[in-house]
Amino acid sequence: MDFSHLDKEGNAVMVDVSAKPIVKRTARAEGKIFMSSETIRLINKKLVKKGDVLTVAKIAGITAGKRTSDLIPLCHNISIDQISVELNAEENFIRISSGSVCTDKTGIEMEALTAVSVAALTVYDMCKAVDKNMEIGEIKLLEKKKEIL
Repeated sequence: MDFSHLDKEGNAVMVDVSAKPIVKRTARAEGKIFMSSETIRLINKKLVKKGDVLTVAKIAGITAGKRTSDLIPLCHNISIDQISVELNAEENFIRISSGSVCTDKTGIEMEALTAVSVAALTVYDMCKAVDKNMEIGEIKLLEKKKEIL
């Protein structure tokens, strides 16, 4: 099996995408952070001492999505057109969803996954003083599409 990020000797390389056409690419990802219903209540009432958890996590996710190529070594620096992050509190978890769009030669799923991951980590950081049993999980790519322009 050939891996695109390895050369013939097995060394890590960044894939050359210079010959690929520019296309519109979209991706959607989601994940969850599980916590107590009391922590959900504090978040919903904006009573967490560090601030408005959902708003801060949303901004952190968007920012992280935009910085994905700085965080993941072989990820291409692409022209990002849009990243969205939504957080919805349910009974014992927060569902985090991200959508991303680019018009480039490669990418956008890593940006969507990174946005979800960092949003979840931000919720964890902001709530760790009140809930020691939080768990981040179920982070996955839901959809990836490309459209020739």
